[in-house]
Amino acid sequence: MKLLLSVIGLALATLKENKVRSFLTLLGVIIGTGTIIGVGSILAGLDGAVSGAIQSVGTNTIIVQKATFGFARTPEERQRKPLSYDNILAITARCPSVEHVTPILLPPTGAGGGFFGLMGARYKGNDYAQAQVYGSDEYYAAGGQSEIKTGRFFSDTEDRHRAPVAVIAEDVYKSLFGSGDAVGKTILVGGHQLEVIGVMGRPAAALPGQADSRILLPYFTMRKMFPTAREHQLMIQAKEGQLAVALDEVRVVLRQERRVAFSQPDNFFLSTADQLVDQFRSITSMVALVMVVLSSIGLLVGGIGVMNIMLVSVTERTREIGVRKAIGARRSDIILQFLTEAVVLTGLGGLLGMLLGWSVSQVTRLLLPTLPTLVPLWAVLLGIVVSVGIGVFFGIWPASKAARLDPVEALRYE
Repeated sequence: MKLLLSVIGLALATLKENKVRSFLTLLGVIIGTGTIIGVGSILAGLDGAVSGAIQSVGTNTIIVQKATFGFARTPEERQRKPLSYDNILAITARCPSVEHVTPILLPPTGAGGGFFGLMGARYKGNDYAQAQVYGSDEYYAAGGQSEIKTGRFFSDTEDRHRAPVAVIAEDVYKSLFGSGDAVGKTILVGGHQLEVIGVMGRPAAALPGQADSRILLPYFTMRKMFPTAREHQLMIQAKEGQLAVALDEVRVVLRQERRVAFSQPDNFFLSTADQLVDQFRSITSMVALVMVVLSSIGLLVGGIGVMNIMLVSVTERTREIGVRKAIGARRSDIILQFLTEAVVLTGLGGLLGMLLGWSVSQVTRLLLPTLPTLVPLWAVLLGIVVSVGIGVFFGIWPASKAARLDPVEALRYE
C-alpha cells in the first residue's frame, strides 16, 4: 500500500509538471465521461417523469384506441374505422370484470380551424390557439388527471342534457383570464359558447415541459357541437385484481363488435400503463445504447491521447528509467509506475467528466424544473470503470516499452 501511494504521488507530481499537456490529453476522456453522466441523468429523470405520467392513469386501467400511439402508424391502421359509442355500451353490458368505461371523444379534423384535436379558444380579447378539446364523462375526474383548483367538474346530468359547460386546464386559464376569476365566464371554443364551471390544476405526473391545454366538455355536449366527431379513445377501469380477465373480455367483445374474423389480427389497440412504460423504456434503452456508442468515440480518442503522451513520457524519461533499473528496480516496478500514471491521468479525466456531467444535469434541472434529473448510480460506476479501464488498456504498451529498455542504453540516452 505504501509503495502504491508513493507511485501515485510520483504520478501526480509528473502530471503537475505538464499541466496544459495533461489537460489537453484528457479532453476526450472528460467529454466522453461527461456525456455518459449528463445524458444518463437526463434519461433517468425523463424515465421517472414519463413512467409516473403513464402510471398515473391507474394500474387497473386499460387504454383502447383504433391504432397504436404516435404518428408512426401503418396505412392499414390509419384506415381502420373508429371506435364507436356502441362499442362502449357493449363493453359496459358484456364485460363483468369492467367497473366502468370512460369515453374520450376528439373533435373532427379541421373543426374550429384545428387539427389532431387542437382548436382555438377565446375570451374577450384573449386567445389560446392550440387547446386540446375533448368530450368525456364524470368518471374522467376519478382518473387522477383533473384535480379541480376552482369550481367543479361537470355531472352526469349536465352530460345527459348536453349542457354548454366546460372545465379548462391551468395554462388555458392563465392565457384567457390571467389571474382573474374564470368560473361562470363564457368562452368561445370552435365557434361555440361555453360556460366555464371549473379550472383543473396541472397533473402531478405531467411530462417535463408539457403545456396543459385541455378543455373538457361533457361527452354528449361534444357530440352536439360536432356531430361528425367519430374518433374515440376509451379508458376502461377494471375491477380490483381483475385486469387480466378484463383485458380478455374487452378484446373478445371488440372483436365481435368490429366483425374481426377468427384468423385476422385485432383492428384496435389495447394497452395498460405497465405495457406503455415497457414500450417507453425500450425506446430509452436504445437512446442509452446510442449514447454509449457516441461516448465511446470520445473515450477512444482520449485513450489514444493518453497512450501518445505516455510514449512521449517514456522517451523523455529514458535516463530516469535507466537509473532506476541500475539501482535495482525490476520490470514489474517500471510497469507499475507507468500504468499507475496512466490510470491516475484517466482517473482525473473521469472525475472532471463526472463534474461536467453533473453540471449538465443541474443546468437541465434549472431550465426544465419539471424534469427531475438524477445522476444514476450506474452512470457513475460506468464512468469510473471506463476511465480507469482506458488508463490500464492504453497504458500497457508505454509501460511495457519502458520496462523493456536496456539500462545501459538508457543511461547513455541524451
